[in-house]
Formats: sequence, structure tokens, C-alpha cells
Amino acid sequence: MSEVKLTQLSHGGGCGCKIAPALLQEILGAAKQKLPFANLLVGTETSDDAAVYRLNDQQAVIATTDFFMPIVDDPFDFGRIAATNALSDVYAMGGTPIMALAIVGMPINKLPVETIRAILQGGEAVCEAAGIPLAGGHSIDSVEPIYGLVAIGIVHPDKLKKNSDARAGDLLILGKGLGVGVLAAALKKNLLSANGYAQMIATTTRLNAVGSALSNLSGVHALTDVTGFGLLGHLLEMCRGAGLGAELKFDQVPVLSEALPLAQQGIGPGAIERNLASYGHEVDFAAHLATWQQRLLADAQTSGGLLVSVAPQAADEVLACFRNAGFEQAAVIGTMGQGAARVAVS
Repeated sequence: MSEVKLTQLSHGGGCGCKIAPALLQEILGAAKQKLPFANLLVGTETSDDAAVYRLNDQQAVIATTDFFMPIVDDPFDFGRIAATNALSDVYAMGGTPIMALAIVGMPINKLPVETIRAILQGGEAVCEAAGIPLAGGHSIDSVEPIYGLVAIGIVHPDKLKKNSDARAGDLLILGKGLGVGVLAAALKKNLLSANGYAQMIATTTRLNAVGSALSNLSGVHALTDVTGFGLLGHLLEMCRGAGLGAELKFDQVPVLSEALPLAQQGIGPGAIERNLASYGHEVDFAAHLATWQQRLLADAQTSGGLLVSVAPQAADEVLACFRNAGFEQAAVIGTMGQGAARVAVS
């Protein structure tokens, strides 16, 4: 559609564009304190996936926004990935999306109208699949291409799933395989096979709608999605919020099959180093783990899987929910336990 490659117009792509966790913490500073609004059920205090405001005893509104620069060159695929990623934050609260608005920043002197339109059509297709209207938005002329959504959803206040309510003894379940950042880095280096690209598109455009079903399970205590800070970064947020530690078993962590050999070769986005520099001191890696294994756990995921902290007796039910929704790689990857807010990986 366009001779201009989208990924060549941006300095980063997907959730790898996120500001590093440590720098973000420094920027936000005192903003991450409990705000004095009784009906604000979730604000900035635990780095959760979305804001949640109680409307009445039966309804709370979920509000979130997510946008980034291209992770792929195909404009329609870029739009689909960005929209899927944005809606994931609603599902990660146990909610159901009801409406979205588009966030559009495009270098209009570099991209044909047809390319920009295809990006928007990708987002529209995902919203249609989610059963919601893309009801408006805002656009600017930008130096780099940027696309995403403001996503609005609803949840019953009693079924809201925060990232901070994990309990000691819970099992951790991850819904999608890791390796999206690795595949994206390989794409930019012209090292990604057709099968690798197909796998990347398949996982990044799969809606995490199973989060709505998980909200109905009382055994599900905490929920988040794994995106730009990697599995370790988002698990550490869960640990800090609950005041608990976590243990991961690397051999149980699902990995995208096309990403595995690339990760073993050391391929990955620069966000891996930024992530590890931010929180590596809070992770205890077993001595036998190779560098590539440590890096993969910090790989920036775009439109990654849901991470669930669940009572052991409800784990099979959670896995069944994932399987019924088509998440074949969903697996138990570790446990939550008493102790400092750290992650031990063996």
C-alpha cells in the first residue's frame, strides 16, 4: 500500500515504547497516592491497568487509554494490534468494554491517506469483533505515526479485579506465550520468517475477552495484563500492591514457538535492557538460568496475556476458561507467597 515502512518512521514500536518503569516512577512521584474520592475504586496508587469509578451499587465505569508507534509495517495489522492492546486493559479489570475513541497521530506529509485509513480500519475491525462502537476520537499531525484507543468499560463493583489483591498461596496463571518483543525485534532486522510474523499477529490480535468471564470466579483474586514492562515488571507490580513475594518456574512459562530460537540467539528489543535496569535488583534468578532466559522474562510484550493470581482450588476452572476461549498456551507458572515484594525465578 505504501513504499514507506511504518516501523522506519518510529524510534520504537508497540509497548516497547513505554517509558522505563524506574523513570516512570520518578516522573509520577507523589501522584501515586490514594486520591480523596470515595467512589474512585482504582486510581494511580498500584499502577493498575485502568481507572475505575463507582457509579452505583451495580455499576462501575472503567476508563483507560493506550497508544503507541508501529510494531509492524502493515497498516491494517498495526491498527488491529494497537486496538486489541488498548481493550485488554478493560478486560484486565474483569470488565466489559462498551465504547472506544481513537487516538491518531500521523506524519501526514510522509504517509498516504490510504495507509492512514487502513490503520484506522484495523482498529475499527477489532472494535467490531469486541462488539463495541468506535465512537469518535482525536487526531494530530505528528512526527511519528501513533495509534491507539481510549477504552471505556463497565464492571460490577463486587466483581472488579485489581492487580493488588493477590493472596499468599495463590497460583499464577499466564494466558499467552512470551516473545512478542523478540519477534518484533527480529522483524525490524529482517530476520522474521513468514510463520513468525503470522504467530505474532495471531497472538497480538487475540482479544483478552476471557477477563470478563474470569471476573465471575470468586477464586480469582488479582488480574493484570503483561505488556511493556514484561512478565517480571507486571508481576512485581502485583507483588508490591499485595505486599507479597512471588516464585516463577521458568520451564512452566509459555513461550511463543517462533520466538524461542530467536531469544536463544539474543535477539530482543532495547526495552529488555531498560526493564532489567529498572527492576532487576528486585528479582532473584537461579544460577542455572541463562542470560537469554532472564531477558525473555523482561521482554516487552505488546498485547500480551492476562496474568491471574488464583486460589489453588480454582486454578483448573481458570485454565478451562482460557482453553474455552482459545488460549491454548495458558499455564500455571508460579505462586504468590509471604515475604518482601520480590520475584524469585528458578
